[in-house]
Amino acid sequence: MLRIDRATYDAIVAHAREDHPDEACGVVAGPEGSDRPERFIPMLNAARSPTFYEFDSADLLKLYREMDDRDEVPVVIYHSHTATEAHPSRTDISYASEPEAHYVLVSTREHGARTGLAGDEVEFRSFRIVDGQVREEDVDVVESYLFGHSPTTVVYD
Repeated sequence: MLRIDRATYDAIVAHAREDHPDEACGVVAGPEGSDRPERFIPMLNAARSPTFYEFDSADLLKLYREMDDRDEVPVVIYHSHTATEAHPSRTDISYASEPEAHYVLVSTREHGARTGLAGDEVEFRSFRIVDGQVREEDVDVVESYLFGHSPTTVVYD
């Protein structure tokens, strides 16, 4: 199960909507061994495509070095689908290289760039992808990781 705080969930959805009609992509890093997505890192889709995403190789190398320095791992790797459901494509599956990560997909096919509308639901799904095998998992959106506290701050690096 992916447990994610409301602020990070909202940031992922906002990024997907902002980049529509192109696919959005990014990472949410967390402390090594915690499985807790804490640091939201929106990335540029180097492909700038409505049907494909690609992390810029220099940006990705910089990110992995930074996570290494901070004892972090990519807990969530996310991207959007602009014309299809939020389910990994064959290409997504073939590129999945982090067996411990949650692969989150957000579909903007029906909502496009709409934001902040009361009752506006979004298709937000999480998957584990290991050795080409895809398994969907539940998503638990919590207001805060700490009971009785406000949502954690989303850090944009």
